[in-house]
Amino acid sequence: MARATRLGHEINWQEIGQGERPALAIHCTLGAASLWGPVLDPLADVLTTTVFDQPGHGHSGPWEAAGAEPGAYQRLVTQLAAGFITRPVDLIGHSFGASVALRIAVGAPEAVRSLTLIEPVLFKSVEGSAEWRDLRASQDNFEAMIDGGDYETAAKGFMRDWGAGVPWEALPEHQRARFCAQMPMVRNISSANFEDPGQIWRADGIEGIDAPVMLIHGDQSPPIVAKVCAAIAERLADVGTACIPGGGHMLPVTHAPQVTDLLAMNLERS
Repeated sequence: MARATRLGHEINWQEIGQGERPALAIHCTLGAASLWGPVLDPLADVLTTTVFDQPGHGHSGPWEAAGAEPGAYQRLVTQLAAGFITRPVDLIGHSFGASVALRIAVGAPEAVRSLTLIEPVLFKSVEGSAEWRDLRASQDNFEAMIDGGDYETAAKGFMRDWGAGVPWEALPEHQRARFCAQMPMVRNISSANFEDPGQIWRADGIEGIDAPVMLIHGDQSPPIVAKVCAAIAERLADVGTACIPGGGHMLPVTHAPQVTDLLAMNLERS
């Protein structure tokens, strides 16, 4: 593992594998770089993948949500991720990390050799749909709880909808406490999924991606995710989509072998 100050934040990162192809993997909200091991270890002979803990996650330093403008966290993580790219990479993202990966691919398509998006949460792409309206109402309630200081109820709901299926009461006490403390950060992150401050969904943006793209979701995920995948796929020229049976939102944790196989398929296309 390595640790250094990047953009004013103490960032922890490491490399997985020793393959000839450079890759970068970006984890989900409340996740950590270590979650990528089961997915990437089987590809160690093909890829050398940089994985990093986002600010406020894993072993990286904290991020202060108080006073941050909407979308500040997504912009920061995008800049941090881009700083690890020195030549075209196989870019991989999960959930919020997939939104960051897509933002990089739209902004600098020449930096991406292939793009694999797992459970992307760019809700702006389906704004106005029935699924979006349902989730927007839930988001309004989520934000109100955080603004009112009810972090535990907000954390319980977030982990119920977007976690790996582990009951709240079964989580270690220190983990529950950390999740609760992270809720103001999660508010900033999740609001960007609706508002798209980086204008990922702008006209002609996604169409500029010329790398092969793989979109992956689970059939047990919140219904909006499949709709997001379909909306993104419609705007891409070279795209594959896959639905993993029995999978929820945390596919890299719960269905790592299937994710690895799909990732490998996408690598073969570039």
